[in-house]
Amino acid sequence: MATVNIALQNQTSSSTVYAYITGQALDNNNALFLLQSDGKTYYYPTSPSSTCSALVQDCAIPLGAPGNTTTVTVPHLAGSRIWFSVDGTLTFLLNPGPALVEPSVTNPSDPNMNLSWDFCEFTFNAAELFVNISYVDFVCLPISLTLVNTSNATQYVSGMASTGLDTVCQGLTAQTASDGAGWSSLIVPNPSGGNLRALSPNNGIVLNSSLFNGYYQDYVKQVWSQYTPQQLSIDTQACWGTVAGQVDSSSLLDFGNSLTFTQPSAADIFSCSTGPFAVGSNIELGALIARLSAAFNRSTLLIDSVEPTATASQYYQNAITNHYARIVHAANLDGIGYAFPYDDVTPTNGVNQSGAVQDPSPQLLTVAVGGGNASSGLTIQK
Repeated sequence: MATVNIALQNQTSSSTVYAYITGQALDNNNALFLLQSDGKTYYYPTSPSSTCSALVQDCAIPLGAPGNTTTVTVPHLAGSRIWFSVDGTLTFLLNPGPALVEPSVTNPSDPNMNLSWDFCEFTFNAAELFVNISYVDFVCLPISLTLVNTSNATQYVSGMASTGLDTVCQGLTAQTASDGAGWSSLIVPNPSGGNLRALSPNNGIVLNSSLFNGYYQDYVKQVWSQYTPQQLSIDTQACWGTVAGQVDSSSLLDFGNSLTFTQPSAADIFSCSTGPFAVGSNIELGALIARLSAAFNRSTLLIDSVEPTATASQYYQNAITNHYARIVHAANLDGIGYAFPYDDVTPTNGVNQSGAVQDPSPQLLTVAVGGGNASSGLTIQK
């Protein structure tokens, strides 16, 4: 099928809620795509003559009163997002290309900075519909996913309850009281009172480069010490199979074939993409980076010499860990949701932690914002 229906539900307490859908149109030469406010008409922006130009079409889809459902239709899209905003519209701009200037939580001059907004991600192509909730950048609005296929089988990801953001902020505050590491610095207050959002550590470091300096140092040293006399095995879950590595005389974690790692900093671990975790053209190295950086975020390297660690209950048990990810997972009613860039790293036959639904024959995707009807438990019926 060339299109899919998406039911957008307002499960907030506000009657001023908007949705936006953006992506690259796979059946139109990957052209920049936005859905117009009627939920039916496609908008393919042309390249503007100057940067930060306004959209020429209204793409804010009103969701109506609490409990209301608005159904829209989209074509095959890649790199796509469903955005939501509460009590105000989002500002999207265009640069020459055209290139979409998206809302940002790390640009202090962004016009959306003081708005309550969030998004989920999806890809819809000829093979399948894949959708996931994401906390990789921040926590703000609860979002749940329900996917029904043409055989009426259902998949459900619950997301957080309506109080999810406050729960996360309480957890971050408690963790700072426990270790003094600055987790509460990730909380962004709402100018009108309460909490606006909670940033991921990666984005917190973007705004304050000294945040978490040296945080992982002791843990990393323990890992290097443990794998000097013994081997660390990483299952690449690909054609390279399980690869064994060990710290060498140059203090490099060496997996052979020039696949080596220096000791990562906290910023490297939280980003999963800098320092020794910078991904180049070597695909095998990329597979190791994903699994090694996930193990550092989950702090499983001292308790399991074979990664990915098989049991999710072992994640985040060390005092030095990605407590943002730990707190975010605990705040989700089913315990799942992308909390760092490689949170989809899953042991063979393990439970994926990333909060995704996917199906080759989608009939209806329902995306609810606000958490008003969220329920516990991941349901997959096939």
